[in-house]
Amino acid sequence: MDDLPLNDLDAFTAIARERSFRSAARKRGVSASSLSDSLRRLEERVGVRLLNRTTRSVTPTEAGQRLLERLAPALGEVSQALQQLETFRDSPSGTLRLNVPIIAVRLFLPDIANRFLKRYPQISLEIVGEDTFVDVLAAGYDAGIRYDERLEQDMIAVPIGPRRQRYITAASPDYLERRGLPLHPRELLEHDCIRHRFLSSGALAWEFDRGTETLTIMPKGPIIANAIDMEVSAAVAGLGVIRTFEEVMLPAIESGSLVPILEEWVTEFSGPFLYYASRRHMPAALRAFVDFVREDQRRGG
Repeated sequence: MDDLPLNDLDAFTAIARERSFRSAARKRGVSASSLSDSLRRLEERVGVRLLNRTTRSVTPTEAGQRLLERLAPALGEVSQALQQLETFRDSPSGTLRLNVPIIAVRLFLPDIANRFLKRYPQISLEIVGEDTFVDVLAAGYDAGIRYDERLEQDMIAVPIGPRRQRYITAASPDYLERRGLPLHPRELLEHDCIRHRFLSSGALAWEFDRGTETLTIMPKGPIIANAIDMEVSAAVAGLGVIRTFEEVMLPAIESGSLVPILEEWVTEFSGPFLYYASRRHMPAALRAFVDFVREDQRRGG
């Protein structure tokens, strides 16, 4: 067993995690056939079937699952050890994988990412924007961006982007002329509302704050989406009341396409955080990004 190729072990881990040759190949930037060859060599070498393959699915055998559970952390340590060597280079390099909410991609991450990549041209960023709460490490990411109530335990959190944000409520002048101006959040139960949903948890309830008073309602309406631009567009078209990040609606408000309502009931909350696992040997690309974000916050960027 001493001469087992590391590449073949890594290929098995990728396929077993993704449960798909094609998906694993896309993430590795190789062909599915090359992964299939690696798996075949590994199974022949160990003399045990590691994955059950059909035309529709790929699942680990009992032996394969046990190997994956022991192998994945070990390969992670090898990867971190190799990435640590990047600190001896004149400039950090490597790939940094981030999982972030779509609102981060929409509002502030592009500016930070662009400036970071100009400073560190040998680093490449792989960014996945999604409103699904995933275990970033188990999913193969180096770090994630989330709001404080969604931070995972035992993670290091670094402020990134705006430090205070607000949810506001608005509707188009046409909608308000047809349906009337709601004066209290409970009146929204009689209105059409445009709601946002997370893929992992469904449509969100709306929470309102006024001083020490907090009120939560579950409105109804013609649209539930996880695409914030579509939600704003529907509100501008007069399809209903919208409640979301103030920054997202400012252009429409400034143009007069949307009108703020229930302005006494604005919910303010702390901004997002970059979070990552505590590691003795942090990859050079992640270390560079963490330091860059901290420097950005000190400068008020």
